[in-house]
Amino acid sequence: MVKKAWEYERTWILEAIPPEVDESSDNEKDWMVYLDNANASDCQLFTDWYSEVPGSKAPCHLIVAAIECMREKGYLVAEAEKWIEPGLKALQEKNGSDIQVITAKIYRALQEAEKNEKSAYWNYRIYRSFLDVKKDVSFVEPIYFDVHSKQFQEKVYAGWMGQLIGGCLGTQIEGYTTDNIRKRFGEVRGYLRKPETYNDDITYELAYLDGFSEKGYNITSLDVADKWLEFIADGYSAEKVALENLRHGLVPPMSGQINNYFSDWIGAQMRTPMHGMLAPGNPELAARLAVDDSVVSHSNSGMLGGMFNAMLVSLSFVEKSMKSVLQKTVDMIPHESEYYTVVKYVFELCKTEKEWEEAWKKVEEKYKEYNWIHAYPNVAAEIIALWYGNDEFEKTCHIIAMEGQDVDCTAAPVLNALLCMIGLETVGEHWIKPIGKNIATLMRRMRNLTIDELCEKTVNAVRKATA
Repeated sequence: MVKKAWEYERTWILEAIPPEVDESSDNEKDWMVYLDNANASDCQLFTDWYSEVPGSKAPCHLIVAAIECMREKGYLVAEAEKWIEPGLKALQEKNGSDIQVITAKIYRALQEAEKNEKSAYWNYRIYRSFLDVKKDVSFVEPIYFDVHSKQFQEKVYAGWMGQLIGGCLGTQIEGYTTDNIRKRFGEVRGYLRKPETYNDDITYELAYLDGFSEKGYNITSLDVADKWLEFIADGYSAEKVALENLRHGLVPPMSGQINNYFSDWIGAQMRTPMHGMLAPGNPELAARLAVDDSVVSHSNSGMLGGMFNAMLVSLSFVEKSMKSVLQKTVDMIPHESEYYTVVKYVFELCKTEKEWEEAWKKVEEKYKEYNWIHAYPNVAAEIIALWYGNDEFEKTCHIIAMEGQDVDCTAAPVLNALLCMIGLETVGEHWIKPIGKNIATLMRRMRNLTIDELCEKTVNAVRKATA
């Protein structure tokens, strides 16, 4: 019989005996925890107003970005914008009292923001689930791929290595423009520092994989949410909001929508290449898995971004050309979405511009109002790198690095997909050897594992799920 809450409380109060009075004790210290909590709250807000990306030191202004996101989602944000300057002043002065009030005013203004009827955002259908997607998409027929074959093991290993290489390549340069990367480093054609696997890019996939190993293709969004709570200590932007929502009892898809200004950002797009490896040759299945994962923290364009990369990797197992993979993946994005207008525009641009940088300059200009972590400029970077890379590893690495934006989060899926198709034997040792064999993470559990262990776990989970 389950013990009732009031019974716990009654037992505790009956057992509680007042301590003896100690005149020598400093009772004031008992209250200092409240000041400590206040200071911690101030520090968190200061960080939300300004922080630097680990590795690249790119500047992040999350509060200002939240306002930017709401404008991109079709809302009038002038009331929130007028508090930016006072907020920056409070940040500079490290005024905790003012930063608390000003931040609340901004969020209040965003909560009350009116719809901008002139925004193009409202010209498109909003997508919240895989059921929404499936109504508007004709998926290509799955192509059988033998997951019990040695080839599957080899491709999974290649895919994970590609993802790790991409993450390591991009860590030093994420958050910067092409011009500024070139000013500092010239043409980037390799690692700029010793590679390390510490980042948030792979942690969510590892948490998902743990759930998939248990539930297989029956895994649900709620299963994913529980794994996040089990493994993920903290997050950034959309993922951080989602974790807070989950801890307060909200479940997907609401965890990805409530107070989540960053739901159209790259976070889901970042973590779904693995879903393609779990569904080789079956883009519809990969899309479903990716969407059910994505809605934990994202919605609409952010969710479709997750779907895009999952299908990209899935098709890479069975196609012979990345241009073919891109064509089919773009076609399977719902055409009534704003996300589709982006991928379609970039894909057609690739067909007309001779050089990648000519195409990229047009993309930079067209999407200059979007944050460098938003899904749109980053999926554009992926498409251009894969198209002009012409199935060549070194060339693709160079392009994706030089495009800037959220480079680790674009290079990882791009190289995962490419190596699933062309194989790891096409990659020089100067890319592979520096990474080593061990993957270090910032997760609560699974702090360390080898690449071999990760691949084995992936392969075994798929084989178990298809048995």
